[in-house]
Amino acid sequence: MAGKGTPAIALLVKKKVAHQVHEYDHDPRSASFGQEASELLGLPAERVFKTLVAEVDGNLTIGVVPVAGSLDLKALAAASGGKKAKMADIAAAERATGYVAGGISPLGHRKRLPVVVDSSAQQFDTIFCSGGRRGLEIEVAPADLVALADATVAAISA
Repeated sequence: MAGKGTPAIALLVKKKVAHQVHEYDHDPRSASFGQEASELLGLPAERVFKTLVAEVDGNLTIGVVPVAGSLDLKALAAASGGKKAKMADIAAAERATGYVAGGISPLGHRKRLPVVVDSSAQQFDTIFCSGGRRGLEIEVAPADLVALADATVAAISA
């Protein structure tokens, strides 16, 4: 299977979680990785989720929101039990997750990070999120993603 080498996909396989891998030809000039995935895979933007790394009270935290929206930093802070959130430095996000920006998956991080998944994910049987590199998406049931990531579910999309 293509993309088998990513930590996210390895985790799904190891835990025997049902998933599908979807690849597309990533254009390095693309301004929005999530929007590109949505368009090239022919999916509604509400069903494709982007993984964003933020700092909540100085601690790196993952927010998983639909590409059709944006991350509500105040809501992320509240869902994480914190007071203040800001977007993380890209280099810090890449170091902590082990992935490159635009290919950060909500699963299989180098360092265990708290994950918050937007509650809108629950309206779908499956959602799409990064498989661990640009041009690679995994399709998984939201409940499985939440369980594997030990995630909190909250309304964090603006």
